[in-house]
Amino acid sequence: MKEKLPDFLEGVIKQYPEVWKAYQDFGEACSNAGPLDEKTVRLVKLALAVGAKSEGAVHSHTRRALRQGISPEELRQVALLAVTSIGWSPSMASLSWIQDVVDQS
Repeated sequence: MKEKLPDFLEGVIKQYPEVWKAYQDFGEACSNAGPLDEKTVRLVKLALAVGAKSEGAVHSHTRRALRQGISPEELRQVALLAVTSIGWSPSMASLSWIQDVVDQS
């Protein structure tokens, strides 16, 4: 199932397809560059999105994780683990963004 991207990004992809392809290829190369399995890669990417306080990225990585069969409990733990690193408020915001997607699925 293809993920629905924001309209603005769809426009950028249409205008610059070669840039989008290079970005996608680079992301795939990074994911395949080491020994981490797909589940671990997805959880790490979610954790990075949480740490960056990026609501859109948290939503995106949560949707992808759920499609991979990662449980909502595992995803929530990522946000909880962030409390001691990025603080209570940003972690709770991330937890709410994860829950937004879980509630829609």
